[in-house]
Parts: sequence; C-alpha cells; structure tokens
Amino acid sequence: MARASSCPPRAAFALAGVCLLAGCGAPAPEQAAGENALTRTNCGIEVAVEAPPERVYAAYQPGIEVAHALGLSDRLVGTAFLDAQVLPEYADEQAGVPYVPTLPSREGLLETAPDFVLSGFNGFFAENSADRSVGTRASLRELGVQSWILSPLCPSEDGLTDRAIDPASVTVDSVYRDLRDLGALFGVESGAEQVISDMRERIAAVKAQVEGAERPSVAIVSPGDDGGYRVAGGIDFGTRIIEHAGGTNAFADLTEKRNVDVGVEELVERDPDVILTSACCDAGMTEQDAESDVRAITSDPALEGVAAVAGGEVHPFLFADRAAGVRAAHSIELVASRIHPDLVER
Repeated sequence: MARASSCPPRAAFALAGVCLLAGCGAPAPEQAAGENALTRTNCGIEVAVEAPPERVYAAYQPGIEVAHALGLSDRLVGTAFLDAQVLPEYADEQAGVPYVPTLPSREGLLETAPDFVLSGFNGFFAENSADRSVGTRASLRELGVQSWILSPLCPSEDGLTDRAIDPASVTVDSVYRDLRDLGALFGVESGAEQVISDMRERIAAVKAQVEGAERPSVAIVSPGDDGGYRVAGGIDFGTRIIEHAGGTNAFADLTEKRNVDVGVEELVERDPDVILTSACCDAGMTEQDAESDVRAITSDPALEGVAAVAGGEVHPFLFADRAAGVRAAHSIELVASRIHPDLVER
C-alpha cells in the first residue's frame, strides 16, 4: 500500500503535539475508538485503529526488521537505532527510508507526524530510561499516536524498562502473536502468515537436525571496561535462541534482568562449553566486527582454562542476533551451526 500523500487525521494529532511542546497551543484530545475500529491488546494496552496506519515510525533493530518483513517499508516515516546491518533481504528497503542513528527526542518523533510507533525494545517509552524516552505510550495515544512494543519485552507497566519483563512472554510464540496482530492492524494478514510460516519451517528444521544431540552450555558474553563481563541472563531472548538451537544458557538461572554484570571468577566457575559475543551497536556492523570481542575474551589469561576458550569455541555474534523479532529463525540457524557444526550447516 502506498504511503498517503497527506497527513491522515491521526497524524494531525501528532502535529498538534509538536505545537504543544513548542508552546503554540494544546493538542487535540484523544478520540475514542469508533464502533468499526480494529483492536488488539499489546503489553496490556489496547491498540485501536480506524484504518490501517499509514505513517509508521520504527525504532530499534527488531522493530525495523518487523516493519520490513510485513511489507510496511513504504509507510515508514522514520527509523532509528540499528544495532547492526539489517538482514540482507531488507537491505534495499532500509536504504530507501529515513534513518537516524540515535533515538529521537519526543519533539523529533512528533515532527515526523507518525500515526503509529513500532518499537523493538521498551526503552523508547520508558520514563527515566538511559535511552531518550519519547514518553509513555499513554501520552502518545493522547495525541492520536498508537504504539506497539514487541511483546517478549513487555514491561509490567507502561513507562517501565525491561527490568520488569514477564519471563513467560519471552518466547518465539510471542513473536508469532505480534506478527499476526500487527498483520491485522496494518491490513497485511496474508503477508504476516507467510512470515510466520517461513519462521516455523526454518526453526522446525533446526530442531529436527539437533534432536537427541548433547546440549552444550552456552554463554553470550560482552567484555567490560573494568575487567569484568556482561552476560545474557535467563529472561533474555538469547536464552530461547540457544535452547531452540540445541544448547542451554549457562546463566539461565539469572532472571532478574536481561543483561547481568559478572566477575571473571563467575564466568570461570560456570565454565561454558561455547561462548558467543554480543557486539553492538552500529547500522553498519557485521559479524566480522565482533572479532575484536572474540580476541578480548580469548586473550584474557584468567579465562584460559574455560572450556570454550581452551577448545576454540568462542565465536563472533551480534547483539542484533539475540533480539526478539523476525531475525529469530536466522539466529537459531546461526547458533545451531556454531554449537552443532557436525549437524547444522551455516
């Protein structure tokens, strides 16, 4: 569907919000959803549209790639904050849409006059976030701007960060539900079902290949600046990727938050069989750029006895590849090829 040539009614509310921020008048009040509105619930918030949104702002790698996968590229009025290159199948589409490397301010977001914001992580809406929050989803809805957070990262309350994630939502099935619900809201149901079918088929193929194999322990590790390390905990989507790929997260029991700082002693004690890096964050980043993290880990004398280091099983991996979204099938295939190279070809 082509992007509308003029701002739809919901975009007008967003523009009114710009005036409010600039001191030139109050925004129009939120309009109640009409009888014919299509409604879906996302992270406990009702998302209602009178017609498929036409002006979409997508933030973070998972949100941007989901938008392209659903065929919404021509509706994107802005994209922000990629952690790595988009998947090859979306490269041409991404090259043709506006992009900024950092998250916009609230004013910057509203200047694009979106009627829908699709975010791959919840920090975009989190109050007191280290990221540049654009305000809560409720505050955007008051301006007529609907929003969606990929549900494996649902906060327990609007405005909270990923410290409040419900572990039960961190599943590939949650990604499928998001795709199906977004497909309905945007009027692209058949395209969404095709994406889901493709993901299911690819993930099922990996499951069949690793069925019955020994499950090595895997740690997703980032070198810290102080000699310590940061690992992916149990509620990180990386845990699901590792499990589907035929392994277990060596830090699965750490469930308080997604990213956990640990000392070198704990990494030695956990003694993972395989270590994956978590390189981030630049729109041009590729797996090759993660080699510096591989060298940092393998050159640490304190880790020389760790099974992964001693056995040459420290592999380049991107933060983008542990994110919940349409990249999940690609990531599961990639991790399976790393931890079961005799069973899965990359």
